[in-house]
Amino acid sequence: MEKRKQYDLQKRLVKFSASVIVNISTLKKEFASEQLIKQIIRSTISAALNYAEAQSAESRKDFIHKMKICLKELRESQVNMEIM
Repeated sequence: MEKRKQYDLQKRLVKFSASVIVNISTLKKEFASEQLIKQIIRSTISAALNYAEAQSAESRKDFIHKMKICLKELRESQVNMEIM
């Protein structure tokens, strides 16, 4: 039986969130950057948490909904990084 290559997305999302938190601490503390920092931390962590929650979805519809939230949070994080 062929072994499928697995993509541990939860592990990758957690690692991404952690690296954002570590790297964000190097930014200059100003009013605007502090607001962006708080938001990017929330959105990256939310993506990881929503992915984890999707793994216990009660139905296919629930799984898709949670994954869409995860994608939404990742897009928000991307735009936030572009602004920064």
